Amino acid sequence: AEGLNLCTSGSATSCEECLLIHPKCAWCSKEDFGSTKSITSRCDFLQNLIANGCAGAIENPSSSISVLQNVPLSSKGSGQSHLDVTQITPQKVALNLRPGDQTSFRVQVRQVEDYPVDLYYLMDLSLSMNDDLDNIRNLGTKLAEEMRKLTSNFRLGFGSFVDKNISPFSYTAPRYQNNPCIGYKLFPSCVPSFGFRHLLSLTDKVDRFNEEVRKQKVSRNRDAPEGGFDAILQAAVCKEKIGWRKEASHLLVFTTDDVPHIALDGKLGGLVQPHDGQCHLNEANEYSASSQLDYPSLALLGEKLAENNIHLIFAVTKSHYILYKNFTSLIPGTTVEILHKDSKNIIELIVKAYNSIRSKVELTVWDSPEDIGLTFTATCQDGLSYPGLRKCGDLKIGDTVSFEVAVEARSCPAEDTSHTFTIKPAGFRDTLEVAVTYSCLCGCTGRAAPASGKCSGNGTYACGLCECDPGYLGARCECEEGASGDLHHALCREAEGKPLCSGRGECSCNQCLCYESEFGNIYGPFCECDDFSCARYKGVLCSGHGECHCGECKCHAGYIGDNCNCSTEMDSCVSSDGQMCSGRGACVCGKCQCTEPGAFGETCEKCPTCPGVCSTKRDCIECKLFNSGRLADNQTCQKHCKDEIITTVDVLETEDPNAILCAYPVNNCVMKFTYLELPSGKSNLTVLKEPACSSAPSAVTIVLAVIGSVVLIGIILLALWKLLVTIHDRREFDRFQSERSRARYEMASNPLYRKPISTHNVEFTFNKLNKSYNGTVD
Repeated sequence: AEGLNLCTSGSATSCEECLLIHPKCAWCSKEDFGSTKSITSRCDFLQNLIANGCAGAIENPSSSISVLQNVPLSSKGSGQSHLDVTQITPQKVALNLRPGDQTSFRVQVRQVEDYPVDLYYLMDLSLSMNDDLDNIRNLGTKLAEEMRKLTSNFRLGFGSFVDKNISPFSYTAPRYQNNPCIGYKLFPSCVPSFGFRHLLSLTDKVDRFNEEVRKQKVSRNRDAPEGGFDAILQAAVCKEKIGWRKEASHLLVFTTDDVPHIALDGKLGGLVQPHDGQCHLNEANEYSASSQLDYPSLALLGEKLAENNIHLIFAVTKSHYILYKNFTSLIPGTTVEILHKDSKNIIELIVKAYNSIRSKVELTVWDSPEDIGLTFTATCQDGLSYPGLRKCGDLKIGDTVSFEVAVEARSCPAEDTSHTFTIKPAGFRDTLEVAVTYSCLCGCTGRAAPASGKCSGNGTYACGLCECDPGYLGARCECEEGASGDLHHALCREAEGKPLCSGRGECSCNQCLCYESEFGNIYGPFCECDDFSCARYKGVLCSGHGECHCGECKCHAGYIGDNCNCSTEMDSCVSSDGQMCSGRGACVCGKCQCTEPGAFGETCEKCPTCPGVCSTKRDCIECKLFNSGRLADNQTCQKHCKDEIITTVDVLETEDPNAILCAYPVNNCVMKFTYLELPSGKSNLTVLKEPACSSAPSAVTIVLAVIGSVVLIGIILLALWKLLVTIHDRREFDRFQSERSRARYEMASNPLYRKPISTHNVEFTFNKLNKSYNGTVD
């Protein structure tokens, strides 16, 4: 082997210790093998032991598997004895495990066609369900017709519940004993309150179901929550009275229009004793412990439903859908559907839920021992392998899926210990029983020789070594305690110049006796090793996922790295769409490292700037608000959309610059929403309550619009023509004015022109008043 030899560095002092170091380590039990100075050389890789001359005396057990029962899968369910119907193979497997040596086997599961179905209808008969009671009076006949399209072997049962008939849950005053509806004007007459009443055992005579429903009358309780969980538990555990068949698929339909009481609510009525999970139906088929036991917890419900292979279907009104949907993540194998207020869609609801249940297969493990590690790899209908997954969906009836189950023992339990655990598809009666034994002892240990001459008569010879009696030391038990000498000190040095026993022990009888340490064990032929000087992660030695051997972390299966802090499991990196890190990163040490710019989240599922994000958010909106879309399966939706906070509004605000606006078509309309990634890692989705629709214009509107457009265009053209003509006329007038101003006649040059004034000069002289004047007269 190259690099560090895990086997020799482990310093095993016995064959059993060697086997625990690593599954590839082997032990040589040959007497004269190796050096007398070091016993660790007996523990080595197989090829090294053979090369060193130990062929034929090697202890190297390996894990093995034996298939004890392997009946082939059935193709049909009805028409055969229930012992002949097989939906999982193999049925019994025996494993013999060597610690650290992983072995695997393949499991195949098939949902057979025409499998028998038992359906128990559990109805809330509180006052608010009166209209529902009227609508299911012929439910048995109609439901049987629909279910017989899916199976030829169908049986139907009926039970009802209200609440515990104690205060403050019900009306307990004497005047309400026979009629709790006294004084209630809307419904003045009803029957007394009761916890649970089994009315009809499972039967193929559906007319009896109709008869029982017609006999029923509603009751009245005081508070809003109902006692439905009491009824569910009794319907699950009272197998004989209900009539559940071992060879049938079990469906329990729970219909209500309100929230349930859960564990500890009973304290309000003075009930402090927890529910014991047992059947408490009296001779009248009524729940007799209603006033003695508290309501059951969700964990108890899940346990009893799984034990009895019952698929629980919550059929609840829309206002309580989210609450019951949250219950499905806490109670495995349950689904939830929206029930109309008058229960008119109950048949469609049951058929849809049944098809959803039959479209998936998920393996569960019961009673798995703590020292056993299980790893699953699913191979679904697409033929691809999905490491770390044990569930396949989108199946059709008759499809076969397979799972590779790898089993590894982490340690050795006490001698002659064996364990048994069960692998079981959720909701199936079929199981695979796995018996486990441990290969922790070497064969040579059984041939041990006490007081052997090979050990100087002072010890037991086993597997090539002497185990000395108290008071004796040495490879052959030849020395007594306390015997020492400088002559033999060289045998206690790892190399020339090194301290005796690495400074961490004393040399006695050619051997190092290592000191004890408060930090752990010091060991090795020269006390050169310990189990506490290894790399740590966050203060934990080997991250808690490995063992420290001589300064080196030996990681458990599923972990690597110098300090074993790097997980090789990739299941946590698979996003809701089945991709590794949503296709936006790489899985490193079991965690996604996002490489796409803007991507973040545990599986890089959040990326506001990435294309296609709107489509992912749309799937969560459709499944959470409308129970539709590709994630409509309740548990799938709850798992994939757990970080989505959805709020509905009448008007969508788009002012936030960090919010991304998305839209998608819905029945000729457009559904719009915005999403905003919060610092907590969750997404805040704001959705319109109703899709935005635009109504088509009427024919009259179109005609008037066309006429108006033509008239408007005509007016515009006429105005343009008038404008052009006016501009042209003004230009011509201005030109005329300009030419006119330039046309000036030269009056002096006109020969025909004669001035109207004539001038004549007359010279004269006269005497006036003895004065003489001389001038001109004009």
